[in-house]
Amino acid sequence: MQNDTPRLGRSGLYILLAGQLLPLIDFSIINVALDPIAKALGANQAQLELVVAVYGVAFAVCLAMGSRLGDRLGRRRVFGWGVALFGIASLLCGLSSSVPLMLAARMLQGVGAALIVPQILAMIHVTLKGREHSRALALYGGVGGLAFVIGQVLGGLLVTLNIGGLGWRNVFFINLPICVIVLWNMRKALPETLAPRASRIDWPGTILLSLVILCLLVPLSVGPVHHWPWESIVPLLFVPVFGWALWRVEQRQERRALQDEASRAPLEPAAVLLNHVGAKLSPFPMPLLPPSLLRVGSVRFALLLGILFFCCWSGFMFAMALFLQVGVGMSALQSGNSFIALGTAYFASAMLTARMVERFGKLPTLLCACALQIVGLVALIFTLVHTWPHLTLWAMVPASILIGFAQAFIVSNFFRIGLSEIPMHLAGGGSAMLSTLQQAAFALGATLLGGVFAQALHSSNGQYLHAIVATLIAETILVAILLACTVRYLRQAPTTTGAASSGPVVTPME
Repeated sequence: MQNDTPRLGRSGLYILLAGQLLPLIDFSIINVALDPIAKALGANQAQLELVVAVYGVAFAVCLAMGSRLGDRLGRRRVFGWGVALFGIASLLCGLSSSVPLMLAARMLQGVGAALIVPQILAMIHVTLKGREHSRALALYGGVGGLAFVIGQVLGGLLVTLNIGGLGWRNVFFINLPICVIVLWNMRKALPETLAPRASRIDWPGTILLSLVILCLLVPLSVGPVHHWPWESIVPLLFVPVFGWALWRVEQRQERRALQDEASRAPLEPAAVLLNHVGAKLSPFPMPLLPPSLLRVGSVRFALLLGILFFCCWSGFMFAMALFLQVGVGMSALQSGNSFIALGTAYFASAMLTARMVERFGKLPTLLCACALQIVGLVALIFTLVHTWPHLTLWAMVPASILIGFAQAFIVSNFFRIGLSEIPMHLAGGGSAMLSTLQQAAFALGATLLGGVFAQALHSSNGQYLHAIVATLIAETILVAILLACTVRYLRQAPTTTGAASSGPVVTPME
């Protein structure tokens, strides 16, 4: 990196962290507003699942695009575009009078989030070094845990206070002052950085990935509610077709991009270009999902880990929010407060992950976290069954602490394991792949476990306890599968289990 590389000051870091809060809070804040949204817009459960999922789908599909736009056009500039788009989309969400309008606005929110998030870690990575860099990344991880708690509690509080008679709409309007503050201060606080050579956007891969996710997402949302009509089954048949096309396109994109790179002279030593219209473009885009990375064992295992765990996480949040508000009859504030113990345990655990991995290794730590997650889920099922119908917030605290504590270890090891065997020159593509899968799994989780919840509710003639227990059992089975896969991978890769193998973590989207 050149000596004149700009340095990110403390005020700039705070601006980035404020921008980080926007997409993270919006992932969780909407869960406690689902019941009033359903009543106001006349939404059924399938539509509620889509309201949650379409945000994650847009986020996932556009994440790599957002990273490459920042590399090419300037990270501060694209960060500002993302914040502005997120604010406009939040306003449209709050003004929505129908489900289609809400879905369109949520999709725009996801696109805005995909423009924001990659720039945060990229700017931290290129403008800070040493202790300042480590401290900034620790704050980044801590804010992620706090955003989870803030979203749940703040959402419940805003719905309950009913400020200005706006009710659930305030969970979206609260984003507007944050966006204004960030946009007002970002030009002075944030330096502009670009990549020395940026890759073009992989539009064919982006479009095909969108088709794969949508053909899977929409039928799984609508099918259980409408008893699987043929219109819900046909799109599922296209999933393998689009998946195969995606694989072939990404192979071709990667082969052409690598051939182009091999034919070029070495780059100049500059790592960041300043005061430049844009970064130098490679004629061929790097693939959205590089196929060569799938030959790396740790990447394949991390993809399996991400699909199973993040589907479980988002599905758990969606189903529990519906159960507590509609089934138990809790207010939005009570529902939000029920997640405080889980989120606090997550934050505390996140502060311990690096030390535990350094001492025991990635895979043993992950193994223990999966086992603890299963114990927490079983404890929650036991609590719900034996306190029904007089469930209280305090009764759920012990199980919630176990679940939250385990989740932080699983999340941190997802990126540690996935990036542990990837060469540094492919770290950007690898982290983009993992982050894309993470957001896609978040979107699919509400649909998959939401479908289990809806099917169980229908088969039990509206018994919400039966529905949530069936959902939690399904989640426990998925985590048990993950535990078994971890044991198998641990036996196959014994050299990666020791403390010395924990290694440095390449943060997502660096």
